[in-house]
Amino acid sequence: MHEVIAELEKRRETARLGGGKRRIAAQHKRGKLTARERIELLLDEGSFEEFDMYVEHRCTDFGMEKNKIPGDGVVTGWGTVNGRTVFVFAKDFTVFGGSLSQSHARKINKVQDMALRNRAPIIGLFDAGGARIQEGVAALGGYGEVFQRNVLASGVIPQISVIMGPCAGGDVYSPAMTDFIFMVKDTSYMFVTGPDVVKTVTNETVSAEDLGGAGVHTTKSSIADGAYENDVQALLQIRRLIDFLPASNTAEIPRLPSFDDGERVDASLDTLIPDNPNQPYDMKELIRKVADEGDFFEIQEAFARNIVTGFGRMEGRTVGFVANQPLVLAGVLDSDASRKAARFVRFCDCFSIPMITFVDVPGFLPGTDQEYGGLIKHGAKLLFAYAEATVPKVTVITRKAYGGAYDVMSSKHIRGDVNYAWPSAEIAVMGPKGAVEILYRDELGDEEKIAARIEDYENRFANPFIAAERGYIDEVIMPRNTRPRIVRALNMLRDKDQQNPWKKHDNIPL
Repeated sequence: MHEVIAELEKRRETARLGGGKRRIAAQHKRGKLTARERIELLLDEGSFEEFDMYVEHRCTDFGMEKNKIPGDGVVTGWGTVNGRTVFVFAKDFTVFGGSLSQSHARKINKVQDMALRNRAPIIGLFDAGGARIQEGVAALGGYGEVFQRNVLASGVIPQISVIMGPCAGGDVYSPAMTDFIFMVKDTSYMFVTGPDVVKTVTNETVSAEDLGGAGVHTTKSSIADGAYENDVQALLQIRRLIDFLPASNTAEIPRLPSFDDGERVDASLDTLIPDNPNQPYDMKELIRKVADEGDFFEIQEAFARNIVTGFGRMEGRTVGFVANQPLVLAGVLDSDASRKAARFVRFCDCFSIPMITFVDVPGFLPGTDQEYGGLIKHGAKLLFAYAEATVPKVTVITRKAYGGAYDVMSSKHIRGDVNYAWPSAEIAVMGPKGAVEILYRDELGDEEKIAARIEDYENRFANPFIAAERGYIDEVIMPRNTRPRIVRALNMLRDKDQQNPWKKHDNIPL
């Protein structure tokens, strides 16, 4: 028995070393943690239960039968994050560069299947160079098996990808189908084809960072939802994110102890809106003053900053926030903002997370760039997402709600449940100046008449009361009372049960 135990310990030690001490040292020299170190940081201390530690590849081509390492480039298993079960796989760059083989893929498939059966989130930590060339189509088949499971799990369990090194070729498509992607600055990058291939095919010279670094994917492509300074910060923030998310689409929304009074009023909100209707203010200030203890986890902070999306809590329960941001492009809706918000709204609806929408929108962004870029279809994505959603939806119009953008931003007409407005709200087809210039274009040369017409229009339409008279606004509330009014509305809506007509699936404009 002693010999068997000694053999077990020897095998475990070999597997835990991955590619060996030299490659581990090289990983550290790049400023990166190893796969096992990452898992230890991500999960609660001592909670990790590993699967398939001794699995090896079965390739016999190109001399691979002489080069086998236990684990085959990926560490898989399950553990807990603040006591809640999660499944995890972490690519091990020290073993064959983390490349995917058939055995490697089957290890990932096992935890994907277990996560789906047990209805728990799955987190993938990526640091790999793509498919293992020596295995050819077997590796490509392995990717396909991973992709199929990503699709089946979508909307059933949260899927989170953290890019912590290279992620190229087939490796990028699994993260692309997950709910959230986060990156590490300066050490991670994602692209379908690398700089060398780009140089050969298009004759462009570009670095890995400029082609697919965190800066590119958080500000330009919108592929990544956030980027962090190093591995440690990224993993700690993923732990924070998990606390906001339900375990599955049938699980209860997490509720954490809250020391913030649901009836708390904030008099400072009464002066948040500037007297000048064209002067911006920070909508994030409103979100933080309404959310429990000012805790707000923003999603895609650096992309389409004219709209804000993220998670917070009300009386300890998770909610999703969507808000126009007057500080950027006056909070206008454009193609990027519409896509960003639509994706977030659909995630919240998948997992029954109530949504709070703060509206200050002057309309959709005009111009040939937007029209040629498909603004109609992209704007329809956000409209579709809100109209399809059956979760509790509470909307607060703080200032402008003009034109079609008023309808799109969770209005009563697309099944907003409780719709409030501040006294400063202006709900109209367009702003007073633009409306007067159309209605009274024959008077445009007379400045006094135009000024009088604008003042008349403002008095008649630049307020929330016309909409309130028609029942499109449920109540005009004092800004200071925003938190308690939202809390009460959410409590009333907690048992909401709304069903859409049966369908195989919808056909959202893509």
